[in-house]
Amino acid sequence: MRPLEVSNVAAGAALVLAIAASVPAAAQDGPVGTVERIKVHSAAIEGNLQGNTAERDVLVYLPPSYGEQRRRRYPVVYQLHGWLPGAEQWAGMLDFEAGTNRALASGHVREMLVVVPDSLTVFGGSMYSTSVTSGDFEGFIARDLVAYIDSHYRTLARRESRGLSGHSMGGYGTWRIAMKYPELYSSFYAMSSCCLEPYSANGLAAAAEIKTPEQAAAAAIFTRVNLTLAAAWSPNPAKPPLYFDYPLVNGELDAQILTKWNANVPLMMIDQYIPNLRKYKAIAIEVGLQDGLIVANKAISDVLTSYGIDHVYETYEGNHTNKVAERYETRVLPFFSTELEFQ
Repeated sequence: MRPLEVSNVAAGAALVLAIAASVPAAAQDGPVGTVERIKVHSAAIEGNLQGNTAERDVLVYLPPSYGEQRRRRYPVVYQLHGWLPGAEQWAGMLDFEAGTNRALASGHVREMLVVVPDSLTVFGGSMYSTSVTSGDFEGFIARDLVAYIDSHYRTLARRESRGLSGHSMGGYGTWRIAMKYPELYSSFYAMSSCCLEPYSANGLAAAAEIKTPEQAAAAAIFTRVNLTLAAAWSPNPAKPPLYFDYPLVNGELDAQILTKWNANVPLMMIDQYIPNLRKYKAIAIEVGLQDGLIVANKAISDVLTSYGIDHVYETYEGNHTNKVAERYETRVLPFFSTELEFQ
């Protein structure tokens, strides 16, 4: 069974997404929702060796009726940010509050809560992984955050009414967490996911020269990305001050450490999680035609196809970041409005 593959030209025919080809960006009339900014304590992140705070910033979009219909409960979508933008910056990139309000006003989206958690670390990202060095951010998202939101807001606290989405590193986190926790979510939408393919020795040299946190803070972006991967996927509490093993030592590749990295890569993990992925009601994958990550995103779609798992794979005219607000408003939110249960 093949996925539905659409491009920006044919997007209007994507009935599986059950949305219109476009949604006007004009200012809306009528009621609007609001965004609450809260702190959520994560026991999972406590005690990490980098000192990343366990008090996490979280943005929660509350739909227009939330304050008035006191007995009503709502589905929840968790939206994960990419590497370096935290929750606030990601909300800005999404035009989070205004874009969600416009989506509701369009008639293609039903009222739901949307939760944007902050998963920044000292290196710029958590990889939504479990590490004594950077912290258990997988546990934060899948356990602590869901439990907090369900206990503090009027949610429909069941998998059928819970969705997961994210962009770039957040897309990676969406795959990682969705594969492991099908009991929590019924649908997921991965946007321009990074880090899907195996790593090699290419591009590792610069980060191998970093020896201190001060050097790490001053390093170039892609060097810090590799430091992020090492902290998340090859932690070593016996190696201060960075507390990780790195795959390149004195110019020589340590194949065992690189294997640890690749054990966390979705294209290497996915086969063992096929029974979990079959449990999802709906899966969507999207990537821009000018995004360098398109090959890897098509490859993971092909794996689902090979196992006969229904899903949507969609491409569009755009690069890695220039369409995220539009896609969130006109694709992601309508997808969950169709696929989640609202009663």
